[in-house]
Amino acid sequence: MTEKNITTKIMVFSFNELKPEDKNLVELAREATKSSYSPYSKFAVGAALLLDNGVWIKGANQENAAFAGICAERSACYNAGANYPGVGIKKIAITAFSNGEFVDEPAAPCGVCRQALVEFEKNAGHPMEVFLAGRDKVYRANSIAELLPLCFKEF
Repeated sequence: MTEKNITTKIMVFSFNELKPEDKNLVELAREATKSSYSPYSKFAVGAALLLDNGVWIKGANQENAAFAGICAERSACYNAGANYPGVGIKKIAITAFSNGEFVDEPAAPCGVCRQALVEFEKNAGHPMEVFLAGRDKVYRANSIAELLPLCFKEF
């Protein structure tokens, strides 16, 4: 038997340390939380994408009484896929708003969203830069696959 350690490299920034384009992406994700329909969880999540063609897209979580809603990340990605088929996603920013303010610690995508994002990344043919934004702290990963070790990507 052997043991394998799996690590994920995450860069930690304050919001003000981000490049202007990345600040804009985080601000769009924050703005997207206003479109969240989250009367059950009271946890509004916003996502913003920068596509390879320069288009910016927002998405927000949408809940319903059957608890069969959709997360912000997939909302944004499916919007991109429907309106810009074949165009890759260059960057994604994700943030959350709860109890009257943006969360202090950055919120990460759920497992379903991570797998969906891995497929969008694979189809784009290049890494998708990821920004997970709290109130001031921002985590950056060079690829969504880094957030889903041992992901299924052979399809």
